[in-house]
Amino acid sequence: MRASPTVLHVDLDAFYAAVEQRDKPSLRGKPVVVGGTGGRGVVATASYEARRFGVRSAMSTLEARARCPHAAFLSPRFDSYRASSQVVMRRLHEITPVVEPLSLDEAFVDLEPLDLGADPIAAVTELAAALRADITGLTDGLTASVGVATSKLVAKIASELAKPDGLLVVPAGTEQELLRPMQVTVIPGVGPATTERLRRIGVHTVAELETVSAGELVRLLGPAHGGSLHQLARGLDDRPVVAEREAKSVSVEDTFASDLTDPVLLRTIVERMAHRVAERLSDARLSGRTVTLKVRHHDFSTLTRSCTLAGPTDDRRVIARLATSLLAEIDASDGVRLLGVGVHGLADWIQDDLFTDGEESSGVDIVEPLDIREDPPPPLPPPSWPPGADVEHDVHGPGWVWGSGRAGVTVRFETRQSPAGPIHTFAVDDPHLRHRVVELPITSEHE
Repeated sequence: MRASPTVLHVDLDAFYAAVEQRDKPSLRGKPVVVGGTGGRGVVATASYEARRFGVRSAMSTLEARARCPHAAFLSPRFDSYRASSQVVMRRLHEITPVVEPLSLDEAFVDLEPLDLGADPIAAVTELAAALRADITGLTDGLTASVGVATSKLVAKIASELAKPDGLLVVPAGTEQELLRPMQVTVIPGVGPATTERLRRIGVHTVAELETVSAGELVRLLGPAHGGSLHQLARGLDDRPVVAEREAKSVSVEDTFASDLTDPVLLRTIVERMAHRVAERLSDARLSGRTVTLKVRHHDFSTLTRSCTLAGPTDDRRVIARLATSLLAEIDASDGVRLLGVGVHGLADWIQDDLFTDGEESSGVDIVEPLDIREDPPPPLPPPSWPPGADVEHDVHGPGWVWGSGRAGVTVRFETRQSPAGPIHTFAVDDPHLRHRVVELPITSEHE
């Protein structure tokens, strides 16, 4: 174990909801729920104002609406979240190259390579406080909670205890003192099933878990889980901070408010998803060999189909043709509730001459050859205006979707820099209204 607290865990507070409140002045200080907005939706993040009403992540949107009906329920804007995440991750890499991102809004940072001087506690406290201030400045107002400890386990717990917008440094030797009063669910891997097994032997807190022998835990939970839990209950966690791993895949998927059966609409959606995947590959300067289609039917049964190319590509036409070919092999007549398109087998190069005219199926490992005829494009569905989406109107300027339906789309016209703005309603096919992409400039005051 480390002799000083040199593992830092940073966690952006209520990240998705905080970005929405930052970018939408009329929502600041009000309950905001981000996630699926339909009947089958699930909460991704709730603002702290919404959490006071019992709204939590992974809760169904229906339950969240019942608990907090006056909240703003918004669809995710992942481009904006990624832009803010990139700003934060870039700042972390300026501290040390040993950064392990866990998601868009949290990461571990290894401070051990740094010269922390004679008083490492004071040094890491000062560094963490400066980091939190930098994050707020660089992201135009987002806040982060930071925990620093001798291990990943305790650092992550410390950042959770510091929420929201706080800092907790756990000195070496005080880990068990911190952990003992807590419920066993604070330990990674202790889910409902493990919690119930421990309850049956009278264990509810970490202090009670600490009294259980390694042998008994192994008999109760198995060698791997039981042995790990015995160590973690004592604050012993020697997992290293691992520098950023390469992405294994790029994918897009969506769950629909109602089951879809129209083959033309399903094909259109798959093509759009394939184009989005291709854009992400191109932006990241990556390519891939295996295209995968994921389909979840009305009865929740899920299947995947894939085909593999002779070499990697990021060509949107190629990815779309493969994905729609896989879709054609699937019976969707009973209804589809989820579709996803992904590319695996990533590489940082592209075989530009993989396909030549008239030979576009030569490198595909599937039984049936691809139909490469240029069919006329299917008709597009009406414009989609998800709540929270960024839009622009030729007359009124930039704003975001307040709500929409068959009759029209309601927009509040405001931006991050403006005061709360007015609301107007338009026809869903208004030619003067369009989607827009909003990104936070990636800059750093430390360059």
